[in-house]
Amino acid sequence: MSFYSKPGIGFAPKSNRENKYWRALKNVEIPGSSSRGSELPLYKDKPAGSSAYSTKKEALSFKRKQMAFKGVILVLAFYCCYYIGWFLKHEVGVSSVFEKEKDVVDWKYAQNEVKRVFKETWAHYEKDAWGKDVYQPLSQKGKNMGPQPLGWIIVDSLDTMLLMGLEEEFKTAESWVENELIYDIDYEVNVFETTIRMLGGLLSAFYLSKNDMFLDKAVDLADRLIGGFDSPSGLPYASVNLKTKKGVKSHADGGASSTAEVSTLQLEFKYLAKLTGEKLYWEKAEHIMKVLDDNHPRDGLAPIYVHPDTGKYQGKLIRLGSRGDSYYEYLLKQYLQTEEREPVYNTMYQESVRGMKDNLLRKSRPNGLAFLGELENGINGRFSNKMDHLVCFIGGLFALGATEGLTLEQARKSSQWNQLKEEDMMLAKDITHTCWQMYERTATGLSPEIVVFNTHDTSTEDFYIKPNDKHCLQRPETVESLFILYRITKDPIYRKWGWEIFKSFEKYTKTPQGSYTSLKDVTSIPPKMSDNMESFWLAETLKYLYLLFDDTNLMPLNEVVFNTEAHPFPVFSMNPLFSTGWKRSTPGEPGAGAAGVVEEPKKQNVRPPVDEAVDSGKEKKISAAAAPGTEKKLVDDTKKVKNAPAAAEPAKAAIDELKEIKEKSNEKELEVEDPANAKIRERLQNGDNVNEIIEDMIDM
Repeated sequence: MSFYSKPGIGFAPKSNRENKYWRALKNVEIPGSSSRGSELPLYKDKPAGSSAYSTKKEALSFKRKQMAFKGVILVLAFYCCYYIGWFLKHEVGVSSVFEKEKDVVDWKYAQNEVKRVFKETWAHYEKDAWGKDVYQPLSQKGKNMGPQPLGWIIVDSLDTMLLMGLEEEFKTAESWVENELIYDIDYEVNVFETTIRMLGGLLSAFYLSKNDMFLDKAVDLADRLIGGFDSPSGLPYASVNLKTKKGVKSHADGGASSTAEVSTLQLEFKYLAKLTGEKLYWEKAEHIMKVLDDNHPRDGLAPIYVHPDTGKYQGKLIRLGSRGDSYYEYLLKQYLQTEEREPVYNTMYQESVRGMKDNLLRKSRPNGLAFLGELENGINGRFSNKMDHLVCFIGGLFALGATEGLTLEQARKSSQWNQLKEEDMMLAKDITHTCWQMYERTATGLSPEIVVFNTHDTSTEDFYIKPNDKHCLQRPETVESLFILYRITKDPIYRKWGWEIFKSFEKYTKTPQGSYTSLKDVTSIPPKMSDNMESFWLAETLKYLYLLFDDTNLMPLNEVVFNTEAHPFPVFSMNPLFSTGWKRSTPGEPGAGAAGVVEEPKKQNVRPPVDEAVDSGKEKKISAAAAPGTEKKLVDDTKKVKNAPAAAEPAKAAIDELKEIKEKSNEKELEVEDPANAKIRERLQNGDNVNEIIEDMIDM
């Protein structure tokens, strides 16, 4: 008996495991929606022949006048109540009966509420721990991580203040950075954390403010951090001494660095290279990607540890949570950052998405929540139903990968839109709905750090929370996906979910003193508080909530990329100084690593061509999505799914719409197709390597 068929584990035999891309269905009732249901009965006139009136006409006339008079009185009463409630709510802080309606429709009000919470948090930090790297809201004090402050909270928050228009707070912080922040410290810092928070914060502050001081500070810090890249393989060590600029191996994990840490530096160093013209930053950062790719991770899924001495992956654990998450994020975002001129990163991203669908995607029982689990011993190894809250960034990433920052309406009109992208959008919605459920189903309305999903047919709850995983660190990943999904789909359900999450943060994480902090247990009320506020509460969570409620398209998704700490950088052209300086190898080539770990390396990760025709009128196999021997069929839009995500469109309806768009847009294109394009189309359909096709196109 294989592991997957052992009783009580809750996994189906691998060959029969369902791994389809689930679509939410029509006609899902949304609480508070305007969909028609049972209506109040109409007012009925008094019958004819009443002793009070001589004729039906006179009775009807009188009743109309009476109803009109009552209507005027009701309208006046309504406005009196409304303005009294408004006054009480805004002047003396008393909730009105119209608060729920206002919560749903007045998104400018919601945005200002987020801004208010940021200001409250910042005011307490200024008073209790100004300049300190760590803030403890309950004990009202702070401390530094090293002998001098690193700007951990201040630098991380600069761009949030700029986006919110908090000029006074920003000027104070700007002055501190200019006059107090010095990185010439004999102290070891984590290369990854310092890059995404401090270097990223300085670069985004420069981008938004155009103050050269921030760029000068960024260059000084980068020159210290890049010393940590000087390993035998070129992969960064886990830490670096800021004064000596010498890398330091991890004190755990046999000296290995985490995959996410070494592969989540590229946006920052590439943008800095663009700003300064310094090729060293570019070359050091992109060399990391070649070393990782030379390992040829199977199905595009990388183990979470890699050793800087050898450049080889260490261990077999694969997950999208801690130590693995942002590797996949930066594959797509590197492609988007440089105006989609580096297709090698998109190819790697597409491979990894297929690998996730084939190997990590499951549904819970009894309600079919989509989730992405872990592989403890690599592909074909034991599957774990554990999912970190950190994984909740992936819904937004799938949506961004499908549309490349355009709205869904715009993307579907593109000649590049296809069934695969439609499925990616559906999966983005399903995963984001699951992450919302991780909030909705707790006592506090806040998600724990980790949940474990139930997949056994007898399960009555979709997931459970282990005692050590009940804490909440005010993490941003779910609201990040809500922001991206709203920008792309314009579906208000994502704003409604975000508003509910924000109100839960305000209700349960606000300290008696008026600041905000982490929680020890989201499953009990009142929850126990932790005496620590993470800097990403200000840098990410409140920023993404603010942008979620924005109606001005602040920071357009097709014009900026957000680093993994939510610091925005502009999309830029590589010309004239930079280009992609590496090509993918195949196992066995000189310089290629871990050649023996991949089965059928050449075509195993090739996804269907982007222009594959969509036939929504009949069931169809989806070759890239299917596990070997498994046919993937379109979901019947009449099938009802309990607790299906209200945001998602029915798959069949979406694909019908897609077919109509493609028929109209391609009608003329097919008549005048260039012979060279026809050759490329043929090669793609034959499964030829995408990179080889692109290289041939460049040589033409």
